[in-house]
Amino acid sequence: MTTGAAPPLLIATFNPGKARELATLVASAGYATRTLADAGIRGAYEETGATYEDNGGGKARHYARASGLITIADDSGIEVDALRGEPGVHSARYGGAGLDDAGRTRRLLEALAGVPDERRAARYVAVAVIARPDGVSRSFRGICEGRIARAPRGAGGFGYDPIFFYPPYGRTLAEVSEPDKIAVAHRGIAFRRFAAWLASREGLP
Repeated sequence: MTTGAAPPLLIATFNPGKARELATLVASAGYATRTLADAGIRGAYEETGATYEDNGGGKARHYARASGLITIADDSGIEVDALRGEPGVHSARYGGAGLDDAGRTRRLLEALAGVPDERRAARYVAVAVIARPDGVSRSFRGICEGRIARAPRGAGGFGYDPIFFYPPYGRTLAEVSEPDKIAVAHRGIAFRRFAAWLASREGLP
């Protein structure tokens, strides 16, 4: 993915679905991307922060130092009102170690068993961060409001998408095309803000 003389940006994620989304969004600003595998990086960053900004910023700065490349990273989660905002920053680890996306989704549905639709409001939150190898960074936030469906629907997306019902579409985010998801989802909003900022600059920060 090479676009003119623009330097490549490292995408700091091992999640192929997320990497694909981010590469698409960054390409719209005229920048090429590299993956962690391209950079020969295998070790995962341990997310221990209390906020999305802590985790996304820590990850971006960690991989920027490791690679010598300007790096983009994000942290995101799903916040459920009936669970007092949980899982939040713990979304990727919700339910304990060893669960995959489907397992975490089942655990969340179990926690909401018996909760009526009007109390199943939820939101996806994402924070995108760009960092230089010297540690200077900047963050961008995106939010998508919806509610938790009663059962998984759709085969697209990843994470909690099969149970995240988006009212304007009348479907879960796993039931819509990738472009339609990116148009409204939290990560798309955060990275479009990032891409607009990036496109407005004559050079990287």
